[in-house]
Order: sequence, then C-alpha cells, then structure tokens
Amino acid sequence: MTYPPLPEPLVVGVYDNHTHLDSALWVPEGESELLDYREALDKASSVGVRGVVQVGTDVASSRWSAEMASREPRMLAAVAIHPNDVPALEAEGTLDDALAEIDELASRPRVRAVGETGLDYFRTDDAGKPAQMRAFEAHIEIAKKHGLALQIHDRDAHADVIATLLRVGAPERTVFHCFSGDVEMAQLCAEQGWYLSFAGTITFKNAPVLREALVATPRDRILVETDSPYLTPTPHRGQTNASYMIPHTLRLMADTLGTSESILAAQIASNTELVYGSWNDEPVFVDAAADLPPHALA
Repeated sequence: MTYPPLPEPLVVGVYDNHTHLDSALWVPEGESELLDYREALDKASSVGVRGVVQVGTDVASSRWSAEMASREPRMLAAVAIHPNDVPALEAEGTLDDALAEIDELASRPRVRAVGETGLDYFRTDDAGKPAQMRAFEAHIEIAKKHGLALQIHDRDAHADVIATLLRVGAPERTVFHCFSGDVEMAQLCAEQGWYLSFAGTITFKNAPVLREALVATPRDRILVETDSPYLTPTPHRGQTNASYMIPHTLRLMADTLGTSESILAAQIASNTELVYGSWNDEPVFVDAAADLPPHALA
C-alpha cells in the first residue's frame, strides 16, 4: 500500500462525512501500512479537511468509533452493522444482540449518525436479503429514536432501498453514502430531501453518469466523502485513500458544476453541519485511554 502526496490545500475547509480510520487497527501489529488515525487526521487538517465522520461497520468498529469520537475533536461517529455482515449474524442468532448494542451506542456523545446500513445485492445472495432488510429497518428506527442522521450503503439495490425508506419513513436527515445512482435517482432523492454524498468514484473516467447526477442534485443536498482507505480519486486511483484526498474530489465536483472550489466547499461545509451538527457542539474527553490499543476499547 502506498499513499499519494498531499494535494494543494483548500482555501475553504470541508468535512469528510464517511471514512474508516479504524481500518489499520484491526490488522495484526506489523502487518499494516495504513496510517494511524491521528496521523491521518493531521494530514487531513493540513489540506483543509476540518473534520471527519468515522463510520462503524460492526459492533467492534462502532464501539471504537463512538469511544474515539468522544476523545478526538476532529471526529464524529456513525455506528451500525454493515449489511454484508448481517446474514451471518442472523444465522448465528446474534443479530438482535448486535442491533441492541448499536442502539446503546447511538445514545453516546458525539455519535451523530446510524450507518453504514442499507442493502447490498452485490455481495449478498437472495438467501441473505430478508436478514438485510430486517436489519436495515431496525437501523432506520434506531436513527429516528435517537434523532440521528442515517448513512445508507446502497449497492445494486436502488429500488429496494428507496422503497423501504418510503414505506417505513426515512429519518429527517438521510444520506446516500457513496452515491451510485443516475440522474433520475438523484432527482427522486432531492424531492424527498435526502442528501447525496459523492466519493472519489465521481472522478473516474468511466463515471459520466455520476457527474450527470451531481449536476442534477440541488447544491444544498450535496456532501463529499472519501470512504477511505477505499475509492481513491483520480489522479491517484490504485493507491491508498485517506481523508486528505478530499481536495481532488471536491475540485472535480466544482469543475463539473461550473463553480469555484471555495464556493462549493462553503456550501458543502454548511450542508454537512446541517446533517451532523457542529464538531464543537459537545466536548471531548482527553485522557490516556485515547492511546489504548483497539482491543482495549472493542
């Protein structure tokens, strides 16, 4: 794994509303070349990324996200069970216990979203779909119960994700993480007041549909993310992604929309704070536990 060089800093700062800073922590010591979360945040800050939403995908990573967000002022947390993990938990009979823990974590300070949750028909076969749907609906209810935003993972499941949100009622602030739909879907989401978060995929040469969807999205519904360490934007596709790569994605978005990067950054920063609140709303608690290894918090 290799990291790209730092891009030119943004003049107006933005937020990475979907990243996985914990990725390096679950690899055996000495086997990972991923950035430590503190170094990743320092590099992001140096190029104008004002804060991140650290996203959990299972109980362990959600617990870490909630704990570290309470100690790191540049981090807010999202907690959930990833849809691809749900069928195995259902088969083991532990899904309800996992969802109960996500419900508890959702009440923690600086946890501002439930996610990533949703439906994934790319990696899960038909047998796993009922469990995914049950978990998706449970996560929606947890978000509404705690007044949190919802971050949606939607892969090859556009119609069913939208139908579910319309049937059970979406939370007031609903975000399609790494939006992958077309113009028609973008317009439908905008009509419902949902937010579309664009990742490095929008910079890929083979993604004209995504760029058309961006143009069709109202400016007050646009967010930006990395989904790091995945989905590294052009011109560094194939290398390891990190939150400091946000400027590449934002600049492509600004060019596509025919606006300046600073105007777009200001709009996106405002949108992000409307969805998740201010990174300064709740205090952080700094002590030695912030340096504990991940297993001590998992």
